[in-house]
Amino acid sequence: MTAIDTQPRSIADRFEPYLAIIGPMVMILAILLFMGVAEPARYFRLSNLNLILLDAALYMPMAMAMTFVITQRGIDLSIGSIAALSGILMAFLIKQYGFPAWVALPIAIMLGATMGLINGLVITKFRVPDLIGTLAMDLVYRGLALVIAKGLVLARFPDLITDIGRGQIPGFVPIPVILGIATMIGGYWLLTKTYFGRYTIAIGSSPDAAEMTGIAVSRHKIYAYVLMGAAAAMAGVMLTGKLNAIQATSAPYFNLHVIAAVVVGGTSLFGGRASMLGSFAGVLLLSMMINALVTLRIEFFWQSVASGAVIVSSVALYTWMQKKDRDGSKGLFAGLHTPDGQKLMRFTAMIIGGLLLLLAVGGLLATPPAPSG
Repeated sequence: MTAIDTQPRSIADRFEPYLAIIGPMVMILAILLFMGVAEPARYFRLSNLNLILLDAALYMPMAMAMTFVITQRGIDLSIGSIAALSGILMAFLIKQYGFPAWVALPIAIMLGATMGLINGLVITKFRVPDLIGTLAMDLVYRGLALVIAKGLVLARFPDLITDIGRGQIPGFVPIPVILGIATMIGGYWLLTKTYFGRYTIAIGSSPDAAEMTGIAVSRHKIYAYVLMGAAAAMAGVMLTGKLNAIQATSAPYFNLHVIAAVVVGGTSLFGGRASMLGSFAGVLLLSMMINALVTLRIEFFWQSVASGAVIVSSVALYTWMQKKDRDGSKGLFAGLHTPDGQKLMRFTAMIIGGLLLLLAVGGLLATPPAPSG
């Protein structure tokens, strides 16, 4: 018989499994506290909070699907092009061919799923690495969008489309927020309650071992990319409704934003570790951070710098955590006292300090808006 460890777990050990959600929530709290001092009147206005939710909702379906793709050691860099091409095709069906919106919308999502299927087949059947395969298909889909649109901006869509992008149930939250949260809840159920989620984690942990247990690894990967394509197409529809317009060059940075949100939320780029709640918190965190920089009137280029810094620090943290697991360190807090842990703490402090300095400088240099009229 093997001995069973009956020693009570410390508080630190109990919190460690929830670090994926605790980390982003702590950063969200830090942003709220900072903006509560720097720009409380503008940042905490109901209209601004509504903008944050609308921005986050646009990325929620893609973050849900990307969680599955990354967990199984994949990546999809084509989601921006899939969103744009799906929106363009839906717009042409409505504007040029007179399709009802309720018919054109599901067709657009099915087209997105088809593009995801193509991605999956390229990766699994032709053995093209995920990074190269989806990057190449990104060029293909973007090129097709440019060919079809011919430089046109398609605008003014039926109420069904605009409601999906920016509509609101009277006295309730905006419709896109409901749709975004619903997809995250569905993703959480898939990840935690179904074989689809279990197989995803198993494949990410060890594809060879998953194959030996009877899991159809290639087929399961294709399923994840089909889900990713459908989610990207849904985001394209939401973007079209939000702007009431679409063009071939729309959604250029979707892939970076979504991958960043998922990684910040604790899903490992090396596979086998996933957190749907963390992905939800990551989406909220990035939307709140960008909105805070806009509120402080910091230039767009510095917004990109801040987003990149958050991504780098998050990847460094979770990479260190995986290394700690492999090396057998005695818990997270014990690992922080190792040389690698100390280096990580100094690096993270430098990143956070730089972001706070950027926010502070923006708040000091911000000029009040010119009075209207």
